[in-house]
Amino acid sequence: MAEPPAPAPAPAPPMPKSSPRPLPRPRNHHPPPGLRALPAFSYNAHRGLVLGLTFLAYALYHASRKPPSIVKRALSKSWPPFYDPALLGETDVAFLASYSLGMFGAGHLGDRLDLRIFLAAGMVGSGAAVALFGAGYFLSLHSLLFYVLAQAIAGLLQSTGWPSVVAIVGNWFGGRRRGLIMGIWNAHTSVGNISGSLIAAAVLRYGWGWSFVVPGGLIALGGVLVFFFLAPYPEDVGFAPSPPKKASEASTDEEDRSSRSTAGGTGEDRRDAVGIRKAFSIPGVFTFAACLFFAKLVAYTFLYWLPFYLTQTAIGGEYMSVTDAGYISVLFDVGGIIGGILAGFMSDQLDARATTAAMFMYLAIPSLYAFHAYGSTSKVTNIALMMISGLFVNGPYALITTAVSADLGTHKSLKGDSRALATVTAIIDGTGSLGAALGPFITGFISKTGWDSVFIMLIVCALIAGACLSGLVKSEIQQIIENWRNRSTHLQNGTADSGAQPLLAGSS
Repeated sequence: MAEPPAPAPAPAPPMPKSSPRPLPRPRNHHPPPGLRALPAFSYNAHRGLVLGLTFLAYALYHASRKPPSIVKRALSKSWPPFYDPALLGETDVAFLASYSLGMFGAGHLGDRLDLRIFLAAGMVGSGAAVALFGAGYFLSLHSLLFYVLAQAIAGLLQSTGWPSVVAIVGNWFGGRRRGLIMGIWNAHTSVGNISGSLIAAAVLRYGWGWSFVVPGGLIALGGVLVFFFLAPYPEDVGFAPSPPKKASEASTDEEDRSSRSTAGGTGEDRRDAVGIRKAFSIPGVFTFAACLFFAKLVAYTFLYWLPFYLTQTAIGGEYMSVTDAGYISVLFDVGGIIGGILAGFMSDQLDARATTAAMFMYLAIPSLYAFHAYGSTSKVTNIALMMISGLFVNGPYALITTAVSADLGTHKSLKGDSRALATVTAIIDGTGSLGAALGPFITGFISKTGWDSVFIMLIVCALIAGACLSGLVKSEIQQIIENWRNRSTHLQNGTADSGAQPLLAGSS
């Protein structure tokens, strides 16, 4: 009997089509070493720990940037080659230029590497670089090249900080209250500036090198804490990614415990990171980056030159000592804390980030003029006008680098399949840091002709910063008017108002 024909072989599977980029590699999620030894926390407890650690981390970053502004007068009086203030400006621009250029690469890496390790390594490295500048005092080095290189290395390492902390907080927090939450959290910038000024001024009497070594050691210790206790993603500790929430939605521990996902349980994350070109194409990124260029130019000119300005200006007929100027200058950052919180709250209530930022920049113009024109009349007047200037200068700077960056880093155009928080944050803050490098550098030269020229530059830059947002402001105002009309119609018809939708509503 004939054998039945053998079954035909199964057709070979079709060859996969070539793809422009490889499939994303899964990211394994593991709890930090320090948390493994502790009992399990609730979701909200973890969020509190994340806020606290990232607040401390970036406060230490900023504290380690304050010594140059505190020791400027001491260096210009007794430490060659810094008799010329313009040379001090060169060290500032070396730090800030390196920082701004490093920011683009750091953001790109931050979306691809373990943020905990990346941030911790950056903090330890930054501490070593800051201490290196101070080592010049103990080694009696008088080479300008040494100090410029030390600042350039410090700037490159410090660029790891901001994209990392904003991405981490963005991973844990979302929704319409993001502006207020991040406005309060962003007080770390001013707290770091204040503590850095106080520490550097306190140890200056023992030699200016200690003003660098002590803050450098503190940020390195902070990096150790980050390595052992910071969880960059909810998935690292067994929770699902934090979804965006409406303002009316309250988070409870029961909801958080029930939100564990398969991805959280298996410890894998298949979201891919985006490239710099794609991140730049997100609507609003370029506009806010341009605004921050000029806003940060103003803010960082104060950061690096305010103590020196106070020692050069007769206030109530008297000149301040270097130490007193360092102490008094922290009040600019006290105003900045209030400004950051107020800008975040107002932008949440108005659903208008650009309008809030532009309004603050325009109000900074008369504040800067009044501080320079009338701040010398008395110490009380100087302090009051300094704090008002800090409020309006640092408010939009804080808003753009936190809530706006987080909104755009999770924009709807990414379709939820990409991680772009660190990259978008790096693009916006990196562009702003180019302005931050330019402002102190120009100030070193034009201050020789008088401080009137410096303040004219600052006022013009504040005006341009606000004007950069004109297109977004127009759209937001139209949206606010439309929402107001819709709300009025709903009230007249007795129907519920669906709520205002911000211009960046698709961003979270």
